[in-house]
Amino acid sequence: MRIALLGLLSMLTLSLLADDATTQPTIRAGIIGLDTSHAVAFTTSFHDPKAVGDVARIKVVAAFPGGSPDIAESKDRLAKITAQVQGMDVEIVNSIPALLEKVDVVLLESVDGRPHLEQVKPVFAAGKPVFIDKPLAGSLADAVAIVELGKKSNTPWFSSSSLRFGPTLVKNLKDPSLGGIVGCESWSPCHLEEHHPDLYWYGIHGVEELYTVMGVGCQSVVRTSADSAEIVTGVWKDGRVGTFRGIKTGKLDYGVVIFGQKKILPSLGFEGYQPLVSQIATFFVTRKPPVDHDETLEIMTFMEAADESKRQGGKPVALEDVLNKAREQAATKIGQ
Repeated sequence: MRIALLGLLSMLTLSLLADDATTQPTIRAGIIGLDTSHAVAFTTSFHDPKAVGDVARIKVVAAFPGGSPDIAESKDRLAKITAQVQGMDVEIVNSIPALLEKVDVVLLESVDGRPHLEQVKPVFAAGKPVFIDKPLAGSLADAVAIVELGKKSNTPWFSSSSLRFGPTLVKNLKDPSLGGIVGCESWSPCHLEEHHPDLYWYGIHGVEELYTVMGVGCQSVVRTSADSAEIVTGVWKDGRVGTFRGIKTGKLDYGVVIFGQKKILPSLGFEGYQPLVSQIATFFVTRKPPVDHDETLEIMTFMEAADESKRQGGKPVALEDVLNKAREQAATKIGQ
């Protein structure tokens, strides 16, 4: 009896060990937008035969190229990236509706934030979980509309820069020797693109790190603009101060310094896409966003308020005022 029981337990153990991600149903992913290196990098990670866990369950099966003819970074890369992704056993389709018929989840990768709202509408209507790459949108009004439409359709989604999930930053935030966080300084390259609010295009990386540390609650910002950099200082409702430096000349790099009650901890450089890819995969499996929508919207509001401060010659601008204006503009976009 005991031998039979041990044999049964052994068989159950082996069964559980075999029941890992590689034996679970494949989740079919589709890409909207083949004008960014992210499309290649993410597909490569998901198709890696050595992938484990949730990442091993995701397979990119179809893609819609999209593209923006008035942005060089899109127009000049579209054909090459489309060919690269197609070469990874991905079907290229001619419309978003055609894509949605073939996939379970969506990666909205269009490098241009302006079409994101219209591109995500059919995804929300189909109820397909979607990762929306940075920037969430090309305007704060569009960002508000995306948040509201996602809520109305009850469709899981999230948006984030890969910098948020950098292993060093994640480790530092968990360091018990840090004490309470009293402030933060972050920086990233800040190339400007004429069709987007200044920080949306590339400065969002450093702003995302700033919010990863500080969380929501910024009340007002002040911006200083120069040929060498864009400096945005925010004051949080609890009195903490966070600063973003957008680098335009000199060494272009990423970083963040956390000012704690007991210790100051730096996190330097870009640590790759894999941490973000892992978060996306887990999101597709669990349908639980790793970044709160309110935080994503405040990040967009922070950057728009920075533009408004610039327009006003560096005067303090309240985030609430900027967001209220955007909500009015968004009403027509969401049918209110």
